[in-house]
Amino acid sequence: MRADSIAFALSGILFGVIVGWILGSQQASTPAATAAAPAEGRAPAPPLDEARLKTLAAAAGSEPTNPAPRVQLGNLYFDAERYTDAAQWYEDALRLQPKDANVSTDLGVAYYYTNQPDKAIAQFEQSLAIDPAHTKTMLNMGIVKAFGKQDLAGASAAWKQVIATAPASPEAQAARKALEGLQQAHPGGGPSGG
Repeated sequence: MRADSIAFALSGILFGVIVGWILGSQQASTPAATAAAPAEGRAPAPPLDEARLKTLAAAAGSEPTNPAPRVQLGNLYFDAERYTDAAQWYEDALRLQPKDANVSTDLGVAYYYTNQPDKAIAQFEQSLAIDPAHTKTMLNMGIVKAFGKQDLAGASAAWKQVIATAPASPEAQAARKALEGLQQAHPGGGPSGG
């Protein structure tokens, strides 16, 4: 039992490192969301930009076939940590443009944040059906499997897939760190496989 507690603690520390790195790289590069468990003691969510919300909502209302303002509304709500609202806008955008792997993955992350890991994984599977080489989806799949489902073998497989698909990518770097953490937490051939 104690070994399990230590492994869980190490996994939590690893998760914090991975999430910090992912969020830092996401903020610097793209607006796409990345899964991460909300941390206690974390700074409060940024306030919702009401003026931007009003502008985007008007655009969504006047352009019923344009997914762009819906995606932007989803991102706006996501950044304000209003994940249920974000998910609704991402769902609406996907109805208009169902082959967008980025929005599909963002929707999966929003599901994870609303404590729906199974729904998140199903959405990530849809993202990978759209784009089998979408590394952000694979990385998020591993995070949700590890921390939402406690499926360390499944997380390991997802992270290994990231590395095999795009070995020089930032996602592969994060996946390597995650796998190293799993190996340290489970030495001798644990879930990350020998």
